[in-house]
Amino acid sequence: MLKAILNVIWLVLEGFWMAIAYVIAGIVCFILILTIPFGIASFRIAGYVLWPFGRRVERRPEAGVASMIGNVLWLILFGWWLALGHLIAGFLLCLTIIGIPLGIASFKIIPITLLPLGVRILPTEQAYSGQPYAGRTY
Repeated sequence: MLKAILNVIWLVLEGFWMAIAYVIAGIVCFILILTIPFGIASFRIAGYVLWPFGRRVERRPEAGVASMIGNVLWLILFGWWLALGHLIAGFLLCLTIIGIPLGIASFKIIPITLLPLGVRILPTEQAYSGQPYAGRTY
């Protein structure tokens, strides 16, 4: 129940607005054609940013050099300004007592914003149980 309440408050205060930023980045990536994989990752992160509580980001150890190179390109093209949006929103949310958990969540999203390739988003329960995940990764 608490996750649902936090997600609704998050959606109104930050989630919707940051998801729009990720969708815009994704559209730009699709227009540039060579960066379509970044666009797909951007749309997946937009879904995560809309409803983050109850999910967790996990690094994929089998991700190779291509994801590292892709992360560098993403960081230069899009990652820094999306991370800046999370940093500013997180700071503003932390100005109120009710917003502190939301601000901390915003800060926790910054690493996936900077380096989105070679990670997967899992439900919190599944991530901690050690079960293999058959869902989509990016």
